[in-house]
Amino acid sequence: MSEEIDQKVFEGERALFKQEDLDIRNSVFQNGESPLKECRNISLENTLFRWKYPMWYGEYFTLKRCTLFENARAGIWYSKYIAMYDTDVQSPKNFRRSKRIVLENVTFSNAEETLWHCTDVRMKNVSARGNYFAMNSSELDIDGLRLDGNYSFDGARDLVIRNSRLLSKDAFWNAENVEVRDSYVLGEYLGWNSKNVTLINCVIESNQGMCYMDNLRLENCRLISTDLAFEYSTVNADIRGCVDSIKNPVSGRIEADDIGQIIFDDPEISRESTDIAVRRGI
Repeated sequence: MSEEIDQKVFEGERALFKQEDLDIRNSVFQNGESPLKECRNISLENTLFRWKYPMWYGEYFTLKRCTLFENARAGIWYSKYIAMYDTDVQSPKNFRRSKRIVLENVTFSNAEETLWHCTDVRMKNVSARGNYFAMNSSELDIDGLRLDGNYSFDGARDLVIRNSRLLSKDAFWNAENVEVRDSYVLGEYLGWNSKNVTLINCVIESNQGMCYMDNLRLENCRLISTDLAFEYSTVNADIRGCVDSIKNPVSGRIEADDIGQIIFDDPEISRESTDIAVRRGI
């Protein structure tokens, strides 16, 4: 049985340290670091966080219609079993080395260095603005992400993204086992140094994108304003429309309706190792 707390203002460091089984509503954590540190089984609704490190080393937090203001930075670290619904997060560096996270209808207006080294993350209808989103995280299932920020998903593993819009230079670097479906991906130097990356039914724009990749697959994708693609990559690509230029792919097959330019200028790369076909079906 949870203790109910309604319309209360909390002040001071570690205001509810190591508390368990609380149902907190319509309240404010005003100042003081780490108010819910080491807590368990905490339900929060219509509650405001105004100071830093609010939820560290905890388990089983549920937040509904809450707000973490800018000074509530580094909000949830070293915690697990976190569910966040219809919540605004205005503070950076949220979620670090945490696991079993559910985010639904959440807005991260300052998502700098957010979701680092996290495991087992489920996102639905999330909006995020900030660089280095989800670095070195794994087991991510994402549906309806709107991201504006560079260097996203660096080092990510076991990642599925659907129905999303990613405006992100240097996205998916050093990543492994990535699948992106029915999405729009815009950003220079997409996917370098990654392996086992699949893009299906996507629209992609990338200067010098998808290079130094191992086992890259594109299915029914459109590459707009994309040049110098696939350098030093092993690739199997089915491209709709025209790709501006392709440079030094290592091996595989590339088929497009049209290709502006095919460049092989590295004597160590064999032109015959990649089957390149032009449908000219535009």
